[in-house]
Amino acid sequence: MTKPSTGLYQLDLDRYELRRGDGVKVKLERQPMEMLIFLVERRGRLVTREELIARLWGDGVAVETEPAINNAVRKIRTALRDSPEKPTHLETVVGKGYRFIGDLEVVGAAVQAEPPPPSRTRRLPAAARLPLALAALLAAGLALWLGWGRFTRGPIRSIAVLPLQNLSGDPGQGYFADGLTDELTTNLARIGSLRVISRTSTLRYTDHRKSMGQIARELSVDAVIEGSVVRSGNRVRVTAQLIDGRAILTCGPKATSGISGRSSNCRTPWLWISLRK
Repeated sequence: MTKPSTGLYQLDLDRYELRRGDGVKVKLERQPMEMLIFLVERRGRLVTREELIARLWGDGVAVETEPAINNAVRKIRTALRDSPEKPTHLETVVGKGYRFIGDLEVVGAAVQAEPPPPSRTRRLPAAARLPLALAALLAAGLALWLGWGRFTRGPIRSIAVLPLQNLSGDPGQGYFADGLTDELTTNLARIGSLRVISRTSTLRYTDHRKSMGQIARELSVDAVIEGSVVRSGNRVRVTAQLIDGRAILTCGPKATSGISGRSSNCRTPWLWISLRK
């Protein structure tokens, strides 16, 4: 790992890291990181919001992209200690999009002059692929249940993913839980028949004390997903639970083995995944 030779920040594409001038890593979730890389690839040029949507989500995604973009921009500015009023790195072009104007050193893989097609085939580093893989597994399990499950109030057509709780005992792992929440939201949004509430709209429920029914009503959704992440060393355990807010039926974990389990007397599933890197 090298310290930036110029500027205040360094973007290491091989390590998938953003570092300050003193070499300290700045934590940034996958979505803001992908946006930052895209903006840096087109440094000095206007990047429209439509281009950001195509790069980050692709076509046919039913997620609320407007608040998601705003949230990612806010996190980039926080990481770079930038100000929207007097930007030194990320400039807003009102009504159009954004332009990266900062003095940021890029190391590792060569920065592309033009962005890849919306398919986003650029291979991510291993550190970034883990939350993607976990989220994909969770989303697949939940999608199967949404398609095959029997719900007393009819099919679930709208859903909200609450922030996954970090139960690792290490506050520093909060970024991993946040990134996994983002990825799970994005994966579920790819189900064409399902409306998924944006991550920004669910942030206020990070430390909630409300019932799932109340949250479902406040967000105007049929169902809510809540869960937790435990990461210790090279082990990661993720638990997620789908709750039908219309019927307020929940399932507690029972003694079971395998990747997923479901109690026989409930209509909502709980899933857990345990991986070793």
